Amino acid sequence: MYQVYPRSFCDTTGNGVGDLDGLRTHLDHLVWLGVDAVWLSPICRSPMADFGYDVSAYDEVDPLFGTLDDLDALVAEAHAAGLRVLLDWVPNHTSIEHPWFAERPDFYVWVDGDPGTPPNRWIEAFGDGPAWAWDEGRGRWYLHLFLAEQPDLDWTNPAVVEAMHGTLRFWLDRGVDGFRMDVVHCIGKGHDLPELLPEQEAKPVVAIDVPHTHTLLQGIRRVLDEYGAGSVGEVYLLDTAKVATYYGTPEAPELHLSFNFPGLWAPWNAAVWRARIDEVEQHLTGPGRWPTWVLSNHDVPRHRTRYGSEARARAGAVLLATLRGTPFLFAGEELGLEDAVVPPERAVDPGGRDGCRAPLPWTPASGHGWAGGAEAWLPWPPDAAARSAGSQRADEGSILWFYKRLLAARRGSPALRSGAFTWLPSDPEVLAYERTSGSDRRVVLVNQGPAAAQVGLEGAWQVELATDGTSGPEALEVDAAVVLRPS
Repeated sequence: MYQVYPRSFCDTTGNGVGDLDGLRTHLDHLVWLGVDAVWLSPICRSPMADFGYDVSAYDEVDPLFGTLDDLDALVAEAHAAGLRVLLDWVPNHTSIEHPWFAERPDFYVWVDGDPGTPPNRWIEAFGDGPAWAWDEGRGRWYLHLFLAEQPDLDWTNPAVVEAMHGTLRFWLDRGVDGFRMDVVHCIGKGHDLPELLPEQEAKPVVAIDVPHTHTLLQGIRRVLDEYGAGSVGEVYLLDTAKVATYYGTPEAPELHLSFNFPGLWAPWNAAVWRARIDEVEQHLTGPGRWPTWVLSNHDVPRHRTRYGSEARARAGAVLLATLRGTPFLFAGEELGLEDAVVPPERAVDPGGRDGCRAPLPWTPASGHGWAGGAEAWLPWPPDAAARSAGSQRADEGSILWFYKRLLAARRGSPALRSGAFTWLPSDPEVLAYERTSGSDRRVVLVNQGPAAAQVGLEGAWQVELATDGTSGPEALEVDAAVVLRPS
């Protein structure tokens, strides 16, 4: 999966902001590189207080990026090139300029109270102010986990559920293949808004984890399944065991994929990474639980900047592309880009994330392949000319070619693409698969019911039993065919 931040990808109009036609122009780059799908950060109409994550119309493309016709053309050309297209969907909140805020106040989370005292001590994600704003006209507080311009939707209202399902159908009917779902773990909150526990952070966006969200995700999954569409959730919980629950179960599936963020914050340290990988293997195995891996995105410093050298960035790319799971690349990662140095007078993002969002250089010439006219909306990254796609495409020793060869190796290996395992037939209560690594063969059993499982396997095999999420390796030597049955 290849993430495009449209504002920074390529400008074809000369206004200094990337657009949909800029992505269409460079679809050949994605095909040459060897990615399978592209995820676009928000393109819906927005006043851009949070650069598209404050949606004022879910069924329109913001004019900065183009038109619905441009989006349709992009999807058609991407499909013709063998690429799938995912859009960013923002279900937790809207812009305060969305018509719903004026016309359907019942769509949002409101609490009565004293105008001088917020309902609780929740802190917004940006800054250290309260996650509440007083609406003078209505004489009530409304919740905003992010900016005051981003009021939170109330998903306990069935009308909100219906309306938001409708926003999915709008894009699915236009041929979009799925969605990246912004802070989707937060949608289940309603009017029961307790203080956070002492061990939790003051910012609830990293702590909200309520059972009702899973019911909502099951409903969203049913909509996606009607279209054969996919989902990847931004579940911003730094606990892999909790993240695993957002995949649901085979009987009640939820997300197809969920971001696994602890690795995104892991330092350049082998022991830390080993622990991260072991944690993922403990919690994200079994049917319907396929991990994701990511080193960079639009919210954090690029891993080339964090790791401190191109050599480490290349090694990180090998790790990313060879672990079991789906790797996500952030546009420009394949160029080895570092964060731009953004002077205070050019900083625009409320979350201080401008550096990683710097424009992509396509050519070494002045303007770097962007249309002439206005200055790019952010400064260029360091060494933009040498780091440009054109310069590196001409050098087979570049990191760009390194990524191309790496993705080709991944594509050519069934083990790297889907893991060296085979599902085994089993009783409905018992789900099992065989994993092969060299001469080591293991059968992993995941018991979905209250009973334990017995297994008989021909020869001496390593067996790992997992019951209700708890793993315990055992070695069994038996002389029998494969037998899977509840005890």
